[in-house]
Amino acid sequence: MSFFEASAHAAQVREQLLAFMTTHIYPNEEQVWQEATAQRWESAEGWTTCPTVARLKKLAQAQGLWNLFLPHSPHAPQGLSNFEYAPLCEIMGRVHWASEVFNCSAPDTGNMETLERYASEPLKERWLKPLLAGDMRSAFLMTEPAVASSDATNVQCDIRREGDEYVINGRKWWSTGAGSRHCKVFIVMGKTDANAPRHQQQSMVVVPADAPGVTVVRPVPVFGYNHAPHGHMEVLLENVRVPVTNLLLGEGRGFEIAQGRLGPGRIHHCMRSIGAAERAFELMCQRLAARTAFGKALAEQGVWHERIAESRCLIEQARLLTLKAAWMMDTVGNKAAQGEIAMIKIVAPTMACKVIDWAIQAHGGAGVSDDTPLAFSYADQRTLRLADGPDEVHRQSLAKLELARLGLRRKPAAMPVTRGC
Repeated sequence: MSFFEASAHAAQVREQLLAFMTTHIYPNEEQVWQEATAQRWESAEGWTTCPTVARLKKLAQAQGLWNLFLPHSPHAPQGLSNFEYAPLCEIMGRVHWASEVFNCSAPDTGNMETLERYASEPLKERWLKPLLAGDMRSAFLMTEPAVASSDATNVQCDIRREGDEYVINGRKWWSTGAGSRHCKVFIVMGKTDANAPRHQQQSMVVVPADAPGVTVVRPVPVFGYNHAPHGHMEVLLENVRVPVTNLLLGEGRGFEIAQGRLGPGRIHHCMRSIGAAERAFELMCQRLAARTAFGKALAEQGVWHERIAESRCLIEQARLLTLKAAWMMDTVGNKAAQGEIAMIKIVAPTMACKVIDWAIQAHGGAGVSDDTPLAFSYADQRTLRLADGPDEVHRQSLAKLELARLGLRRKPAAMPVTRGC
C-alpha cells in the first residue's frame, strides 16, 4: 500500500461517511443551528443536546460510524489508525457539530483516550464505557483565569490528599463541554505537590460533574457565540472530594498524561480545520461564480483567481503535513512525531483562518452574518490558534527541536502542555 492509499476498510468507511453527510448532516444544518441558538443559559442545569443531533447519533451508531478515532483499543474495535482517520475527521470538520454525531468530538475524544491509556479498570468501567457508548459527555479542566495557562506549570488548582480522599479547590475556564447537562465527568489537572520538581507537581483526577462543591459558573463566549449546547465554561471547584482511586496514573504524572492526551487531540483539531477550510473554499467558489459586479462574474476577476489558487495550495500543503504527522504517530509514536504535530498545529488553523476570511470577503455582507456558516467557522478556527497551545508556544517548541536536531542546543524534555479542549 502506498503512502496515499487507504486500506480497503478505511475507503469503505469513507464512502459510508460521505453518504451520511450528504443524506443527514448537510440537510440538517439549519435545524441544528436553530436548536442550538434557541437555548439560553439560565440555570446550573445546563444546556441539553439538540434533538436532531441526538437522533442522528443513533443512526450513525447503527451504521457503525462510531468511535472511529480510537486506535488499538479493545473497547472500540471499529477504531482506525491516525492515518486512516485523518480524511474522515476532515470530512466531519466540514460542519462544526458533525463530529459529535459519530462520537468523535472534542473534548470527549481526548478524554476517552486518556481514560483508555491511564485509568484503572474500575474507572474505565464507570466512565470510559458510557462515553464510548455515547451515553454521556465529558470536559477537561486545565486552563485557569488567574494564570498564564499556556505554561501549565502555572496551574494553581490545589489537589490535597486527606486520608482516602483528594480535596480539590480551584477555578477553571475554557472547560469545553461542561455546559451540557449530559456532561457527567471532568478530568481535572491541578497541583498535588508544589515543592516537587517543576514538571512533577501536577496530577490529574477524575471528578464527577455532580460532585458537591462543583459549580458551573457561566459560559465564556467566543466572538459572541456561546457554543451551546456544550459551551466553554468557567467552573468553580470548592472543597470537592473524590476517592484517591480517582487519580490517573499516579501523583506528579499530570504532565506525562497531558502529553499523551494532547498529541492526538491537536491533530484531530487540525484535521477538522482542513475540512472547515475546504468547505469555505467551495462556498467561496460557488459565490464567485454566481455573483456579477462591474459587468462580469466575480470569478472572472483577477484578484479572485489569485485567491482561489492560493487557497488550494494552502489547503493541500496543510493536508499533506497532517497526513505525514498522522503516519508518524502510527509508525514511530507521538513523541517522535512531536515536531510534525507542532508544525501542523501552527499551520492548519492559520491556513483555515485565511481561507475562511477570503470566503467571507467573497460573500460580502452575507459572509459576516449568520446566513452562512462562515462567520461561526472563522470564530472557531481563530480560537483554535489558542486552544491546545497558542501558536507562539508551538513555534518555540519546534525551534528548540530543530536546534537540538542540528546539535546546537539541548533537546527539550517534553512537548509544551497547554489548554486542551
